[in-house]
Amino acid sequence: MISTINLKGGVGKTTTTVGLAEMLTSEFGKKVLLVDLDPQTNATTMLIGEHKWKELNDEEYTLARLFKDALEPENSRFNLEKSLQRNVSNITVVENLDLIPSSIDLINIQDDLAKMPAGQFYANNPVEILKKAIRPIMDNYDYILIDCPPNMGIITLNGLRIADGYIIPTIPDVLSTYGIPQIIQRVNAFSNDIGKEIKVLGIVIAKYRDNSNLHRNTLARLKREVDAPLFNAVFKENNQMANAADYTVSYSTYRRKWGYGDQYNAFYRLAKEIQERFV
Repeated sequence: MISTINLKGGVGKTTTTVGLAEMLTSEFGKKVLLVDLDPQTNATTMLIGEHKWKELNDEEYTLARLFKDALEPENSRFNLEKSLQRNVSNITVVENLDLIPSSIDLINIQDDLAKMPAGQFYANNPVEILKKAIRPIMDNYDYILIDCPPNMGIITLNGLRIADGYIIPTIPDVLSTYGIPQIIQRVNAFSNDIGKEIKVLGIVIAKYRDNSNLHRNTLARLKREVDAPLFNAVFKENNQMANAADYTVSYSTYRRKWGYGDQYNAFYRLAKEIQERFV
């Protein structure tokens, strides 16, 4: 189980997560569950489209209902079976990718979760909500990828609670990398608190520009100064990543959606490296 996180938005976190999930299923034959904890719902709409997401959101078949149940146990009605979306993606050859969708309603719920009463014997631990909910299906997958919000709040901690490791996608510039040491420190502290190792698998460089001195210098600094390995896979800035977010277009193969050449090779290397590190 792997979380993806960065404290800054717009760094390629969600596209990295979705592209990795589709690569693991289509090219490596893995069965993958993607859990979308980010209230922006970008991973959800990339995999099922806005129309389907709206239907699910109106019926409360999203993770927002799960966290509402924790706040309103007397009105509990999260339905894992109906919330779990099977065989998602607009790539024809992707058949083993499932999704638990997010909702913009998570924005309002997060602050209330921090105030949730612990209950008798601390049974209502707010960081255990997701783990308890998806426990019945966790063993059905080779990989569970969790797209976390750009913060270290309660919902993100729910994602980290079930994770064995995490990756940090980032643009190699000052603002995007500024919070990386804080992420590592916070996750280490949380890991110690719960008594379970959560390994930093590495930093993924996204939207890299070869002709940028800033990008080259930042990349060199990350190799020297940050207590986390860098993945060899580097994603260069191009239009294909942005185009891949459009669910309305159907693709016959992974390459047609995400791009040929460098783009495909970067995702392939990332998936291969993760499988090697995630032993």
